[in-house]
Amino acid sequence: MEDSFFWIAATLAAICVGLGKGGVPVITALAVPLLALATSPVAAAGILLPVFVASDFFGLYAYRHSFNRPVLKMMLWALPLGTLIGWLTVDYVSEAMVTLIVGLIGGVYATMALLRRQTVFEPREPRWGPGMFWGTISGFTSFVSHSGGPPFQIFALPLGMPKMMFAGTVTVAFTYVNAIKLIPYYFLGQLTLGNLKIAAFLALPAVLAVFAGVWLVKVVPQKLFFQIVVWALLLLSLRLIWAGFAGL
Repeated sequence: MEDSFFWIAATLAAICVGLGKGGVPVITALAVPLLALATSPVAAAGILLPVFVASDFFGLYAYRHSFNRPVLKMMLWALPLGTLIGWLTVDYVSEAMVTLIVGLIGGVYATMALLRRQTVFEPREPRWGPGMFWGTISGFTSFVSHSGGPPFQIFALPLGMPKMMFAGTVTVAFTYVNAIKLIPYYFLGQLTLGNLKIAAFLALPAVLAVFAGVWLVKVVPQKLFFQIVVWALLLLSLRLIWAGFAGL
């Protein structure tokens, strides 16, 4: 982990984490695959979790007034449930299978949205059934591979939230689930002293990227923002499908 390629990959991964915490859609899911180019996926997830948590504090500050309270009430229950399922099944469910499933779900949803040319929705109230279902899946996939974004977006996008509220709701929800994940990650031996030392160096580029992400969300027009979200979801889902098949 001392060669230059590792640190280049790690820094780029940290920047992806920070941009995502600043509200740039989907980009955080690129972080683990980027770092996995230089180390194992398991080690990459362990290294980056403290970077996620450090960035979360600044994301929370940036979006402290912009979030959807009813959605977060649902996530209060759903995300820990999904995390618990992930912890209990970690020895039985392969990361490749989870990656493939997440990619297929996100790909189908994004394709349907693009075919019907609907990337911006009328505001609507969230419902507990879909919220618990997608929130639980999001917590599960976030625990396994830090890829909880696509399932969460499938639930959140049709609610028609303004872009700042959408970005803030995503940020607050995943701040919550990342804090919860610290417990099982510790007991699974992924929060080692070596990983924490590396994460400490990566925190600075990640935090700077948080504020760059917030600025980007503010300046991008709302319709374009949600078009970017859907296209990013589609492209990420295709990458996840490829990675899932490759790992089977």
